[in-house]
Amino acid sequence: MDEDEHEIIEQRGLWFEEFRVGTIYRHQPGRTVSEADNILFTTLTMNTQPLHLDAAWSAKQVFGERLVNSMFTLSTLIGLSVSQLTLGTLVANLGFRDVTFPAPVHIGDTLYAETLVSAARLSKSRPGEGVIDLEHMARNQEGVVVATCRRATLVLCRPAHDQ
Repeated sequence: MDEDEHEIIEQRGLWFEEFRVGTIYRHQPGRTVSEADNILFTTLTMNTQPLHLDAAWSAKQVFGERLVNSMFTLSTLIGLSVSQLTLGTLVANLGFRDVTFPAPVHIGDTLYAETLVSAARLSKSRPGEGVIDLEHMARNQEGVVVATCRRATLVLCRPAHDQ
Protein backbone atom coordinates (compact mmCIF):
# COMPACT_ATOMS: atom_id res chain seq x y z
CA MET A 1 0.00 0.00 0.00
CA ASP A 2 1.28 3.46 -0.84
CA GLU A 3 1.12 5.71 2.24
CA ASP A 4 0.80 8.82 0.08
CA GLU A 5 -2.63 7.67 -1.10
CA HIS A 6 -4.11 6.91 2.33
CA GLU A 7 -4.74 8.75 5.55
CA ILE A 8 -2.69 7.18 8.34
CA ILE A 9 -4.05 7.09 11.88
CA GLU A 10 -1.76 5.88 14.64
CA GLN A 11 -3.23 5.03 18.02
CA ARG A 12 -1.88 7.24 20.78
CA GLY A 13 -2.79 8.82 24.07
CA LEU A 14 -3.79 12.44 24.46
CA TRP A 15 -1.47 15.39 24.04
CA PHE A 16 -1.50 17.84 26.97
CA GLU A 17 -3.80 20.19 25.04
CA GLU A 18 -6.40 17.46 24.52
CA PHE A 19 -7.03 16.81 28.22
CA ARG A 20 -10.08 18.69 29.56
CA VAL A 21 -10.49 19.20 33.28
CA GLY A 22 -13.79 17.70 34.41
CA THR A 23 -13.94 15.06 31.68
CA ILE A 24 -14.52 11.44 32.68
CA TYR A 25 -13.10 8.73 30.42
CA ARG A 26 -14.59 5.22 30.58
CA HIS A 27 -11.99 2.68 29.50
CA GLN A 28 -12.88 -0.39 27.45
CA PRO A 29 -12.62 -3.31 27.39
CA GLY A 30 -12.74 -4.55 30.95
CA ARG A 31 -10.31 -7.16 32.28
CA THR A 32 -11.37 -10.46 33.87
CA VAL A 33 -8.87 -11.60 36.51
CA SER A 34 -7.85 -15.24 36.42
CA GLU A 35 -6.23 -17.42 39.05
CA ALA A 36 -3.09 -17.51 36.89
CA ASP A 37 -2.97 -13.68 36.82
CA ASN A 38 -3.11 -13.54 40.60
CA ILE A 39 -0.52 -16.25 41.21
CA LEU A 40 1.90 -15.00 38.56
CA PHE A 41 1.75 -11.37 39.69
CA THR A 42 2.01 -12.34 43.35
CA THR A 43 5.04 -14.58 42.84
CA LEU A 44 6.76 -12.23 40.37
CA THR A 45 6.58 -9.46 42.94
CA MET A 46 7.77 -11.70 45.80
CA ASN A 47 4.57 -11.15 47.76
CA THR A 48 4.26 -14.36 49.76
CA GLN A 49 1.05 -13.30 51.51
CA PRO A 50 -0.98 -16.52 51.94
CA LEU A 51 -4.17 -14.53 51.34
CA HIS A 52 -3.21 -14.56 47.63
CA LEU A 53 -1.53 -17.98 47.36
CA ASP A 54 -2.84 -20.48 49.89
CA ALA A 55 -6.40 -21.63 49.15
CA ALA A 56 -6.69 -23.82 52.27
CA TRP A 57 -5.45 -21.09 54.63
CA SER A 58 -7.57 -18.41 52.93
CA ALA A 59 -10.71 -20.57 53.21
CA LYS A 60 -10.47 -20.19 57.01
CA GLN A 61 -10.08 -16.41 56.90
CA VAL A 62 -12.73 -13.68 56.93
CA PHE A 63 -13.32 -13.70 53.13
CA GLY A 64 -13.39 -17.50 52.88
CA GLU A 65 -11.20 -17.63 49.78
CA ARG A 66 -8.05 -16.21 48.21
CA LEU A 67 -8.23 -12.58 47.15
CA VAL A 68 -6.57 -10.92 44.19
CA ASN A 69 -3.38 -9.08 45.09
CA SER A 70 -4.28 -5.40 45.57
CA MET A 71 -1.16 -4.29 43.70
CA PHE A 72 -2.41 -6.28 40.68
CA THR A 73 -5.71 -4.43 41.04
CA LEU A 74 -3.94 -1.06 41.13
CA SER A 75 -1.71 -1.95 38.17
CA THR A 76 -4.70 -3.12 36.15
CA LEU A 77 -6.66 0.03 37.02
CA ILE A 78 -3.85 2.19 35.63
CA GLY A 79 -3.20 -0.15 32.72
CA LEU A 80 -6.82 0.01 31.58
CA SER A 81 -6.40 3.78 31.05
CA VAL A 82 -3.19 3.71 29.02
CA SER A 83 -4.45 3.20 25.46
CA GLN A 84 -7.05 5.95 25.80
CA LEU A 85 -5.04 8.53 27.76
CA THR A 86 -1.26 8.15 27.77
CA LEU A 87 -0.09 5.68 25.12
CA GLY A 88 3.06 7.24 23.66
CA THR A 89 2.38 10.66 25.21
CA LEU A 90 3.38 9.94 28.81
CA VAL A 91 6.78 11.25 29.88
CA ALA A 92 6.58 10.02 33.48
CA ASN A 93 4.33 9.12 36.36
CA LEU A 94 5.02 11.79 38.99
CA GLY A 95 3.24 10.11 41.86
CA PHE A 96 0.30 8.18 43.20
CA ARG A 97 -1.68 9.20 46.28
CA ASP A 98 -4.90 8.43 48.11
CA VAL A 99 -4.88 4.80 46.95
CA THR A 100 -7.85 2.89 48.37
CA PHE A 101 -9.28 -0.60 48.01
CA PRO A 102 -12.85 -0.27 49.37
CA ALA A 103 -13.86 -3.83 48.39
CA PRO A 104 -11.89 -6.99 47.61
CA VAL A 105 -11.32 -8.38 44.13
CA HIS A 106 -12.02 -12.09 43.74
CA ILE A 107 -10.62 -14.48 41.17
CA GLY A 108 -13.03 -14.34 38.23
CA ASP A 109 -14.06 -10.71 38.78
CA THR A 110 -13.99 -8.37 35.81
CA LEU A 111 -12.49 -4.92 36.36
CA TYR A 112 -13.76 -1.82 34.60
CA ALA A 113 -12.07 1.57 34.93
CA GLU A 114 -12.80 5.22 34.50
CA THR A 115 -10.69 8.32 34.92
CA LEU A 116 -11.56 11.91 35.81
CA VAL A 117 -9.17 14.64 34.65
CA SER A 118 -9.01 16.81 37.78
CA ALA A 119 -6.29 19.36 36.91
CA ALA A 120 -3.91 20.39 34.15
CA ARG A 121 -1.03 22.85 33.98
CA LEU A 122 1.95 23.43 31.76
CA SER A 123 5.27 22.41 33.31
CA LYS A 124 7.32 25.36 34.55
CA SER A 125 10.60 23.46 34.29
CA ARG A 126 10.07 21.28 31.20
CA PRO A 127 9.02 23.13 28.04
CA GLY A 128 6.78 21.10 25.76
CA GLU A 129 5.33 19.10 28.64
CA GLY A 130 2.44 19.46 31.05
CA VAL A 131 1.23 18.00 34.34
CA ILE A 132 -2.14 16.23 34.35
CA ASP A 133 -3.83 15.11 37.57
CA LEU A 134 -6.03 12.05 37.16
CA GLU A 135 -8.52 10.36 39.48
CA HIS A 136 -8.86 6.67 38.60
CA MET A 137 -11.62 4.33 39.77
CA ALA A 138 -12.11 0.59 39.20
CA ARG A 139 -15.41 -1.23 39.58
CA ASN A 140 -16.15 -4.92 39.38
CA GLN A 141 -18.80 -6.50 37.14
CA GLU A 142 -21.47 -5.65 39.72
CA GLY A 143 -20.53 -1.95 39.80
CA VAL A 144 -18.86 -2.15 43.21
CA VAL A 145 -15.89 0.22 43.57
CA VAL A 146 -12.82 -1.92 44.26
CA ALA A 147 -9.99 0.61 43.84
CA THR A 148 -9.37 4.34 43.56
CA CYS A 149 -6.28 6.49 43.29
CA ARG A 150 -5.07 9.91 42.30
CA ARG A 151 -2.14 10.10 39.91
CA ALA A 152 0.00 12.97 38.70
CA THR A 153 1.47 12.49 35.23
CA LEU A 154 3.83 14.40 32.99
CA VAL A 155 2.67 14.30 29.36
CA LEU A 156 3.90 15.70 26.09
CA CYS A 157 2.38 18.77 24.51
CA ARG A 158 1.28 18.48 20.90
CA PRO A 159 4.34 18.64 18.63
CA ALA A 160 4.53 21.79 16.50
CA HIS A 161 4.29 19.75 13.26
CA ASP A 162 0.93 18.25 14.42
CA GLN A 163 -0.80 21.58 15.05
